[in-house]
Amino acid sequence: MQRTIPFSPPDISQAEIDAVVDTLKSGWITTGPKTKELERRLAAFTGAGGVACVSSATAALECILRLLGVHEGDEVVVPAYTYTATCSPVCHVGATPVMCDSQDGAYDLDLDAVAAAVTPRTKAIVAVDLGGRMADCRSLLGIAEAVRPQFQAASDVQEALGRIAVIADAAHALGAVDRGVRAGSAADFSSFSFHAVKNFTTAEGGALAWRAGLFDGDELYRRAMLLSLHGQTKDALAKTKGGSWEYDVVFPGWKCNMTDIQAALGLAQLERYPRLLARRRAMVARYEANLAHLPVSWLRHYEDASGASAALAADGPARLADDGFSSSGHLMMVSLDGRSAAFRNALIEELAASGVAANVHFKPLPLLSAYRDLGFDPHDFPRATALFEREVSLPLHTLLADDDIDYVCDAFAAAYAALDKRGLR
Repeated sequence: MQRTIPFSPPDISQAEIDAVVDTLKSGWITTGPKTKELERRLAAFTGAGGVACVSSATAALECILRLLGVHEGDEVVVPAYTYTATCSPVCHVGATPVMCDSQDGAYDLDLDAVAAAVTPRTKAIVAVDLGGRMADCRSLLGIAEAVRPQFQAASDVQEALGRIAVIADAAHALGAVDRGVRAGSAADFSSFSFHAVKNFTTAEGGALAWRAGLFDGDELYRRAMLLSLHGQTKDALAKTKGGSWEYDVVFPGWKCNMTDIQAALGLAQLERYPRLLARRRAMVARYEANLAHLPVSWLRHYEDASGASAALAADGPARLADDGFSSSGHLMMVSLDGRSAAFRNALIEELAASGVAANVHFKPLPLLSAYRDLGFDPHDFPRATALFEREVSLPLHTLLADDDIDYVCDAFAAAYAALDKRGLR
């Protein structure tokens, strides 16, 4: 019988519902104690030096750039193969995005292209933890170190680093581990997304994190809070203390704070999150077994013979392997090797006819009007374009049963065979 398999619905249990209801009844629903507790818990989970929760990953990345003091005249290296939220904050702060192509046959940034793109005006490199698999921040930090002598700091945060900042767009990657380092701790700064389609959700929301030992964490957090709330020196919770209404606005800031309603949802999710990550690992394994007979490849999520990444404690991984990696298992990205964009698009239509919702991650930035209008040409990024044309993402969420995955794979195989028989390449 035909099923309906949605692409990525949120996994909300009674625990999340109860937590939100309790917060609604508490009389405190904006930024408050629940948000602060979530920040503390996320810092422990990621091993970060500190975490500040905000309204989205996009806001988190913009806050990071503003904390660094990136502005007009500066350059920020970004991948061509990503979603607009990786690049739009660069434009928001007035800096110039410098795009780099992907590696040959892989979604990762071309490291040679990154090294060649660096100039004296480069203030940051942004890499993407695509699909939940962490980017190679070690190599990017190596590039930043290699050009340290030419770096000219223009803010105290830049001065503290003394080199180009490496930023991880970790929107997909909460809970991922690479060579013993957790997402949130691998780059100088990281931005996380808690949007409804992510593994861990607060409905909307996000967070910025910074690596331990690099900065004065208390001061950085204070500045992040100013950025997220109008530049105002006291938030609503602080102003409720007796006789404590007085405040100042130190610059005309923005408003991108997280609420306690969202944080309550996140705290309940975090209790369940180790089990959700383990389930995702099992689902990826089932997908890989079911697709193994087809002429396709997929983003590798796990490479760790010890299996250490399967066991996670509520405050972070219980054991961290010294080599290999463990993704968050966010996206089942399948490459239709040797096939065209027309084949990919037809396959998605065939899957829809079988009740299976598929997606594409992502349309490279130079293919979008906003970035073409900035002068970016898709022909300058042939590897990213080729990867995009053959990529299809299959449903991967923790409401799927094993036989749902089998159904998706059977529908995929049938659609592939039907298109092949029709001669579509």
